[in-house]
Amino acid sequence: MAIFEKRRLWLAVLIALAILFPLLVTNGYYLHMMTISYIWMIAVYGLNLFTGYTGYLSLAHAGFFAIGAYSLGILTVKVGWPFWLAFVSACLLTTLIGVFVGLVALRTKEHFFAIYTLCVGYIIYLIIDKWDSLTGGVRGFIGIPAPADIGPLSFQTPVAQYYLVLCFLVAVIFTMYRLVYSLTGRTYIAIRNSEELALTLGISTMKNKLASFVLSVFFTSLAGALYASFIRFLGPDIAYVSVMFDFLTYLLVGGIGTLAGPVVGTLLITFLSQQLQFLQDYRMLIFGPVLTLLIIFYPHGMAGGIIRLKAKREEARRLKLDTKRAAAELAAASRQERSERYVKEG
Repeated sequence: MAIFEKRRLWLAVLIALAILFPLLVTNGYYLHMMTISYIWMIAVYGLNLFTGYTGYLSLAHAGFFAIGAYSLGILTVKVGWPFWLAFVSACLLTTLIGVFVGLVALRTKEHFFAIYTLCVGYIIYLIIDKWDSLTGGVRGFIGIPAPADIGPLSFQTPVAQYYLVLCFLVAVIFTMYRLVYSLTGRTYIAIRNSEELALTLGISTMKNKLASFVLSVFFTSLAGALYASFIRFLGPDIAYVSVMFDFLTYLLVGGIGTLAGPVVGTLLITFLSQQLQFLQDYRMLIFGPVLTLLIIFYPHGMAGGIIRLKAKREEARRLKLDTKRAAAELAAASRQERSERYVKEG
């Protein structure tokens, strides 16, 4: 119970800091970067659900991110739909595409699955880049509206958009938490640990893998739609392979298969990137080795490393208590034996 109380306390502190951030930091640039970071976190949570908990490496999520973003832009600008109707439709359309991709991709395994999804992601990039009449091609897609008002709530200012994205992020984290600690989440972990063993236990691995993949695509498309409404300009580069590897970097540094990993990894990499901006093109000479050292010394990511360190300390403490208890019981038994011997001799 004490562990859960500490987690709730830390969670309450982090949420309070996130709520107070626009009040504590008045610089508009930092507010913009934090909003973008929240959007990346949502996308990385989608990747983490499938890759971290089901054990399959998907390299198509940057493409799904771009589909969610471009779908919102096309539905609002070219079709003329109301913003929130287009927003929901963009997420559902991307999720539907994810269903068809998943049905084919999940017939492959291991590195074949990764190669297939990499090809899917690159095909999505080529479609966006070459279909000028629909996506604008290399010229980009402009004129995407900001989120429409909901009653008295207006989202026309950067601060209001920050809180909107924060609400979506909290909802995604809450959904992930409830899912991971449910029977469904345990089923995903069982598939990750041993798909053959899961099959022998009667688990429908194909159905569960598809459900995990589709939900992860939904989270990623949600991030893409939020990105489009916040930046309001899109280019084909958001579907490129480099964006996919950015997502993977955030996840690996933060901790794959952990709830805190996407938050820790995204904030850490974003902070390092901003601190090294003054080096311009040479910043990768420092950023690359730092990232390599993080992965070498924290192979399970920052959050994963802390969790394992706590687990080791808890195990050591438990063993120490067990040793003391065994020694006390042995001493008591020895005293009892001596007492009985003295009684017999007396």
